[in-house]
Amino acid sequence: MEQVTKLSQQQKREHPNVPGVDQSDRTVPVNLRQSGPTPVEMLISTRVRKSPFWHLSVEAGMWRATVYNRMYHPRGYIRPEDGGAMAEYRALRNGVTLWNVAVERQIRVKGPDAEAFVNTIITRDATRIEPMHGKYCILCNQAGGILNDPVLLRPAADEFWFSLSDSDLMLWMQGVNTPRRWDVDIREIDVAPVQVQGPLSEDMMADVVGDSVRGIPYYGLMEAEIEGCPVLISQTGFSGEKGYEVYVRNASETAEQVWYALRGVGARYGLRVIAPAHHRRIAAGILSWGQDMDAETSPFQVNLSYQVPRSKAADYIGREALEAQRARIEAGEYPFALKLVGLKMGGKPITDYAPDFWLITDSEGTRCGYVTSPWWSPELETNIALGFVPWTQSGIGTRLGVELPETYAETSGAPVNAIVSEVPFVPSEHPSAREQARDRGRDSAE
Repeated sequence: MEQVTKLSQQQKREHPNVPGVDQSDRTVPVNLRQSGPTPVEMLISTRVRKSPFWHLSVEAGMWRATVYNRMYHPRGYIRPEDGGAMAEYRALRNGVTLWNVAVERQIRVKGPDAEAFVNTIITRDATRIEPMHGKYCILCNQAGGILNDPVLLRPAADEFWFSLSDSDLMLWMQGVNTPRRWDVDIREIDVAPVQVQGPLSEDMMADVVGDSVRGIPYYGLMEAEIEGCPVLISQTGFSGEKGYEVYVRNASETAEQVWYALRGVGARYGLRVIAPAHHRRIAAGILSWGQDMDAETSPFQVNLSYQVPRSKAADYIGREALEAQRARIEAGEYPFALKLVGLKMGGKPITDYAPDFWLITDSEGTRCGYVTSPWWSPELETNIALGFVPWTQSGIGTRLGVELPETYAETSGAPVNAIVSEVPFVPSEHPSAREQARDRGRDSAE
């Protein structure tokens, strides 16, 4: 019996999910097992939905995919032997690119009470979103956990579209309105977006739909037609570069016409079809739901405090919990185990997706956190990352270590040096409210 007890204690110390990293404030801890690359093939079947652009992505050379919002999602076009993800990065930074992002499902809220309903489920003030404009926003549960962080579009006074990140929000929204408290219709619509991103995107889009597209403000909307097909265009994107999202209406019927029209005009600008650019969004400090945050993450943990306004008049789901969290922080008591920070770190260039949440160590070599999103920055000539660390280790300039796999490690078995750094790492074409607040020397809300 004594031997079994000792073995059990040893197993606990060496448990592969690294219990030494404090996840005590989570009900379901993040899986920190270091499994490495896994040689499996994705099953393509009818159980997961194909977007209207799926076959077009295959035609464009897509060689790998994942699942996002219960849809197949292209994740690579240029093969590693031809430059891989970093070749796609150069196309984005220097030219213009086309992305299939139909996995950003469009959930429409429409009806006389649309504004009141939306104002109840988002933390920002929906009354300040004018028709034909949009906002980046978050929705939280009663505990203040982030359920989704969509781009919210308002095509009309009585109509909003939630352009979803990777969580099934429609059912939750319908549940909030059961029994029916608001006179609204909540459903997914046959709209599938593509993104046109990069410094040449404005000139290309002007060739596609006319010079009026040049007048769209950031997060502004414009109705247009492409090859006779109706689309809604916004000046937004997931890249930190200049870019547009083209929301293709009746996409199950019109996907081919719009896709080929964009590729045809884009050929004059050297357009490349690429995967959504996580390398550039990391540099811009843009977060990925499910990777950098989830329903057990507070906005105060991931530098989204500007999404929790002090002055919003209407009540909203999660407000009580979020205001209590802010009060504790302002009183000098950080109420969470970990905080998201930016890291600059050593190692060989990380030029593809990490298969695991790599472990972070403190100055004494004790594992204390984990990396969520790493990549190589050509501009800074160093690896950069987002990662969770204890509050006491989150100050700018704090020195840490990161346990990289052999592929990227400088010395076998030894963590590479890392330092907590300001985010964004590389400026965005359109600085976020968080960046603007930082530049003003304060973290303010609307």
